[in-house]
Amino acid sequence: MTELLVGFSLFFAAGAYFLLADLLQVSTRANTKAILQVAKIGKGKSSSLHVLLFRLSAWLAEHLKLSDYYKRKTAATLRSAGITLTPEVFLSQAIVKASLIFGAGMALLPFLPLLSPLLIFLAIAFFFKDYRSADEAVRKKREQIESELPRFVATVSQELKASRDVLRILETYANHAGESLQHELQMTIADMKSGSLETALLRLETRIGSTMLSDMVRGLLAVLRGDQGVVYFEMLAHDFKLAEIQRLKRIAMKRPGKIRKYSFLMLACFMLTYMVIIGMEIMKAVGELF
Repeated sequence: MTELLVGFSLFFAAGAYFLLADLLQVSTRANTKAILQVAKIGKGKSSSLHVLLFRLSAWLAEHLKLSDYYKRKTAATLRSAGITLTPEVFLSQAIVKASLIFGAGMALLPFLPLLSPLLIFLAIAFFFKDYRSADEAVRKKREQIESELPRFVATVSQELKASRDVLRILETYANHAGESLQHELQMTIADMKSGSLETALLRLETRIGSTMLSDMVRGLLAVLRGDQGVVYFEMLAHDFKLAEIQRLKRIAMKRPGKIRKYSFLMLACFMLTYMVIIGMEIMKAVGELF
């Protein structure tokens, strides 16, 4: 009887899905997969689960109402993180993933009451993880750029002694910059060639949102307005170098904490080895006595 009910429920759900998909004119799996491949949304090949998540997210995004401030803020964060999604679809993906896990937890509640709370907490954790994924990507990108700024500022201070062409300095350094900074510099260079130089630098500052980069942009703007700029960038390079040393010291201080657990594991292995050897010798001695 139970098998019949489960089978009926599965077939009924499948039939209802196909009917509603036809009535609501939902895109087919093949079309959605082709769109994902062309747009390169996600990593690797688009799986069936990924296609299903995207279709549900796209449907939910049409009914999701967001404030203008949240949409502008999220859109800027997604652009900085390199995520080609609208704010509605991005938020819908987090909601859909969490809802599916939450639904699985509720469905398993009568059969596995101890596992269901774990799935519910997992759904909450997945929602906040996906919701903050763009901010986390922007933070990592900002850290990568800030780690390269001391060398960039030192190069600018040397280049200004020979030339005051800010655009040429950025083009020269962009050829040897890291991936994150190179991408931002290329966008800024294209913006400078097609519009105002000062506006392009201000947009660079807004995209990254870094105080260190703001100090560097302020110096470049001063150079564009006629300031010499060499002394400013030499002092800025000195300050950035000290900040980089402090950052490396903080990273080095975190290393012992990560290594300590492996040290305890090695100590336990050594102690276990000695205990096994001593135990074997004791058992051998006891065998000789009796």
